[in-house]
Amino acid sequence: MSGPRVLVTGASGFLARHLRPRLRAAGAEVHVVSRRPLAELAPREHPWTMDVVDEGQARALVQAVKPDVLVHLAALTHAAPDLDLVLPTFHSALASTVNLLTAATTQGCRRIVLAGSVEEPIAGPDVRPASPYAAAKWAASAYGRMFHALYGAPVVIARLALTYGPGQRARKVIPTTIRALLRGEAPRLSSATRAWDVVYVEDAVDALARIIDGRAPDGATVDIGTGRLIPLKSVAEQLVAMIDPHIVPTFGALTDRPLPHERAADAAATAELLGWRATTSLETGLGQTIDWYRMHMDEVTR
Repeated sequence: MSGPRVLVTGASGFLARHLRPRLRAAGAEVHVVSRRPLAELAPREHPWTMDVVDEGQARALVQAVKPDVLVHLAALTHAAPDLDLVLPTFHSALASTVNLLTAATTQGCRRIVLAGSVEEPIAGPDVRPASPYAAAKWAASAYGRMFHALYGAPVVIARLALTYGPGQRARKVIPTTIRALLRGEAPRLSSATRAWDVVYVEDAVDALARIIDGRAPDGATVDIGTGRLIPLKSVAEQLVAMIDPHIVPTFGALTDRPLPHERAADAAATAELLGWRATTSLETGLGQTIDWYRMHMDEVTR
């Protein structure tokens, strides 16, 4: 990875904040873009304050940076089914992707990495995305494949499982549960029977780094996850055992989301393609995440 100019969108987001130091350590020239000035900027990072939902700003950004690699991580990540999330998610996750694909394909780029999600429905005669987020990610991946097939764009889609770890926003389910337990409160959850593929953020970043470095062929869709499903209830119970076994979570306090979708990453295919597997156990990952929140309880935003 030494030397390339890498443009990372969504630079203030959870995944980008873990990826940026990895890119710098590998010798990349890192350009970071966010809609608002970054509160924390590392030495030798090049900041850009732009909104890639705007086609003109996206085009100007790519023309100015001329990246060798574009890593598009920016998106509204609320996975709730609420109607008022449809348009914001469409713009942040889909319109931004189409704008950047167009600009990067016109400019010329060695690699375009799109952050997909295992929330995307599997193609079939009865495709029903379970949320505006799932629909937008599904459509964004379809555009990525189209740009590769029609225009030769060097697109790779990194389809991420549920990623967790230090520094994740408080509204996400694992941080919400941890913070409640650390306050001595019973976490309020849905029935939590739905199973997820849960991957630690540093493992996910390892996989992304390999994709950025050219390990996957253009046009590939690469799953990033453990390949194992675990009910959210089991994760919550493990957090209780690690923080305060006397607390009893309130399961069923929140409404279950409609159209439940359970799919584990295809870990075997990813191992063959990238030479990568997730190595952080759930116990280790949760322990490191708990430790971070103990030290940063007052710093976390929603």
